[in-house]
Amino acid sequence: MSTYVLVPGFWLGAWAWEKVTRPLRAAGHDVHPVTLTGLGDRVHLAGPRVDLETHIQDIVHTVVYADLREVILVAHSGAGAPVTGAADRIPERVARIVYLDSGPLADGMTQLDAGEPEWNAFVAERVAERGDGIGYPLISWEEQERAGASLEGLDAAAREWFASRATPQPYAAMTQPLKLTGAVDALPKTLVSCSFPLERVHAMIAAGHPFFAALAGPEWSFAELPTGHWPMFSEPDKTAAVLGALAG
Repeated sequence: MSTYVLVPGFWLGAWAWEKVTRPLRAAGHDVHPVTLTGLGDRVHLAGPRVDLETHIQDIVHTVVYADLREVILVAHSGAGAPVTGAADRIPERVARIVYLDSGPLADGMTQLDAGEPEWNAFVAERVAERGDGIGYPLISWEEQERAGASLEGLDAAAREWFASRATPQPYAAMTQPLKLTGAVDALPKTLVSCSFPLERVHAMIAAGHPFFAALAGPEWSFAELPTGHWPMFSEPDKTAAVLGALAG
């Protein structure tokens, strides 16, 4: 059986993996869902000093202090940056990185570098007006869809559950550049594409798109889970099955 460390994206904590964790554990896997500092049950630790480095250390310490090895390290959505950073620090403990409707950042990039200037201005305004200058609160469903986060499969009950537990994303974690040594480069990696058809992913890789060109390397494999951007809510059993297929 395998060891999984599950890291959720923006606004979420370990709670988001509840319906994925159960079937993975029932299959005999060792599963460690993570709450990053300032989010979920650790929201009381939110503050201006909570940045990307904080979140990288959260993941590193989860692995090191539980003495986990041969870890399948899963990043959902905005967790791509801290997961990539953590794997770069402890590559000897990581068997595979899985990007679940997510992707890696390059050295020197921030979470906001993939966004259009107009969207980044919207985020900054929302942080200033509703997040006390330190947090990016959950945006509306309509705003999520405009940002490209598909809500497919997310029914009214799932949306209510999501919104009731969501906590502001620490803004400094979005604006601090990622620093990498290159140790992460050769690690096996899998993209699980949910809201973006895998056929289009391969086309973008072949075209040399700047955000997809890095996925052309031999360390990459691919899987598809057709649903929206929040597969742990819309398709938890299928999410667990896709992750479980990477075991061993």
